[in-house]
Amino acid sequence: MKKIKAIIFDAYGTLFDVNSAAEKCKEKLGDKWEGFANYWRTTQLEYTWLRSLMRRHKDFWQITEDSLDKSMNFYNIDNSMRSELLSLYKVLSPFTEVRDTLKKLKQSNYKLAILSNGTPDLLNELVVSNQLKDIFDDIFSVEEAGIFKPDSKVYDLPINKYNIEKNEVLFLSANTWDVSGAGNYGYNTVWVNRNNNIFDKLDFEPSQQINNLSELLDLITIYPI
Repeated sequence: MKKIKAIIFDAYGTLFDVNSAAEKCKEKLGDKWEGFANYWRTTQLEYTWLRSLMRRHKDFWQITEDSLDKSMNFYNIDNSMRSELLSLYKVLSPFTEVRDTLKKLKQSNYKLAILSNGTPDLLNELVVSNQLKDIFDDIFSVEEAGIFKPDSKVYDLPINKYNIEKNEVLFLSANTWDVSGAGNYGYNTVWVNRNNNIFDKLDFEPSQQINNLSELLDLITIYPI
């Protein structure tokens, strides 16, 4: 950690629970809410990768809408719920330990930032609605690069802004493909493995693995030097 100058977080699935929008509607959705939420998320990610490969970029909000439409059709969910689900997606809930952990990290000398597929407006709304506005030095959106993770142009963004080396970044994500993308790019990585999953075979292993964000505090010195 002596070389680390910036601690950078993925947003969706790492800081904010992507299933929380559907969970808040589970009384209306019934027992299928969790399967529907996972299908929506998987489709959303697939669309980011496919559009990046095809060089047919749409922003993350448009992709979120498109993937929701497919998911609602697949699960035969009435279209009257579409507006409610989209509104809830804009104010996803953070995981329980996120606020306290980030507030403690704010005492350190590290740059703290988000690097996400989300649009600037979406990310700012998430941060403000969850009382995290004063935590982050920067919020980096893939819209600056015009392509989604794990393209290297995305991981370039903090390097260029802070004028630091790749190995001076500690990057955290709950998404294995994102950890592999960042790690193969040259970041130091921490996989936030909340659900006891198995890491992908993508020619990379993360530097560290934790079960939730609070365990990061055991890896670093949080007080100013």
